[in-house]
Amino acid sequence: MLARERQGIIVRLVRERGSISTPELMEALGTSESTIRRDLEMLDEQNQLIRVRGGATAAVSHARLVLHDASVAQKRDINIAAKRAIGCRAAALVGPDDFVYIDAGTSTMQLAQAITQTSATFFTNSIPHAQLLLSKGCKTYLPGGSIKPLTEALVGEAAIASLQNLHFTLGFWGTNGISREAGFTTPEYSEAKVKEVSMAHTLRRYVLADQSKFDQVSLITFAPFEDATILTDQLPKDGGFQDADNVVEVGNSS
Repeated sequence: MLARERQGIIVRLVRERGSISTPELMEALGTSESTIRRDLEMLDEQNQLIRVRGGATAAVSHARLVLHDASVAQKRDINIAAKRAIGCRAAALVGPDDFVYIDAGTSTMQLAQAITQTSATFFTNSIPHAQLLLSKGCKTYLPGGSIKPLTEALVGEAAIASLQNLHFTLGFWGTNGISREAGFTTPEYSEAKVKEVSMAHTLRRYVLADQSKFDQVSLITFAPFEDATILTDQLPKDGGFQDADNVVEVGNSS
């Protein structure tokens, strides 16, 4: 295969998936790690993609790249009024017979605080969310897994295995970035996989995100843009999201 043809396939795969790892490219193209690295370096220089550790992510010219996660303590009070409004709207969607998945995060924390439907059953990979739900008398489940200190989330193979035989009627996720091209993204692979698998096992899917998350791209895509309804306080004026039919603006009580 000619280098130009191989690089064209790489660009197409990155744009289709939002992000891709070096091992995935090696398998798809049947070539060596050193060849993939050279291709990624060249394509990064040409602004065809963004080379990151372990692979590449889609090049989105107007988007901000988010490389690292912040701790729950750092994020808890940022845009708090917007997150509270989003959480209240999300909580109103929960019915008494729902089996609800709640992802870790500070926006989903506001959802957990706003829950009034205590007859529903809840499953969360967030330790603080589980404590909140239990304090309300909700039937609550946690997966197995290791604890990620920054987000206080349970992640890893045991967490993924806990999700494989479950089927949620309703689910809510946080995200570090939202882009039409790259979809919903987060910086860390193990947390991204838990998000990806839990979303695949959920019938009605909602991403909770204040306006600051739009036009941001992080390292790992866990779902395409069209795969969930976005609940947000308001859309940014620029960025090409105004015509999206999967965005609901809930307003801001501040």
